[in-house]
Amino acid sequence: MKKIFLFIVCLLPWFLSSLFPMNFSFYESLNLPFFTPPNWFYGVFWTITYIGIALSISSLISDVSYKNIPRSYKKTLIINYLFNQSFTLLFFTLQSTFFGFISCIGTFVSALFLYEETSNLSEKSVKYLNPYLLLSLFATILSLTIYLMNV
Repeated sequence: MKKIFLFIVCLLPWFLSSLFPMNFSFYESLNLPFFTPPNWFYGVFWTITYIGIALSISSLISDVSYKNIPRSYKKTLIINYLFNQSFTLLFFTLQSTFFGFISCIGTFVSALFLYEETSNLSEKSVKYLNPYLLLSLFATILSLTIYLMNV
């Protein structure tokens, strides 16, 4: 029961940005590349990705114990979280394709650092981050393309 509670505590913050109002008409008004996935893709695959991130964090805490996790991991996780959560605010609320792209780059780069930090601590925990790396890379490429097509 303790592990389930820990997992839920690690999972819930990743959905915080979904509470921000999103202007979908702004997104639909943009020129989008041919490889833009359907709208349902984002909800499904980001949910799966957030579950993986939460599994990675909760598994790491269970295996290593929170006190023994280095500050560098914690800082990297916080930076990654802030970049990840900033996308909705920057892209949809401010309606800025440029700042959305910057958020995506920050998310991807910090996800690489998070992957490295996690791999130094636990081989078991790092495998859950693989989908995150792939999805954040795809989001960065998509965001760059959207920005360039709408300048």
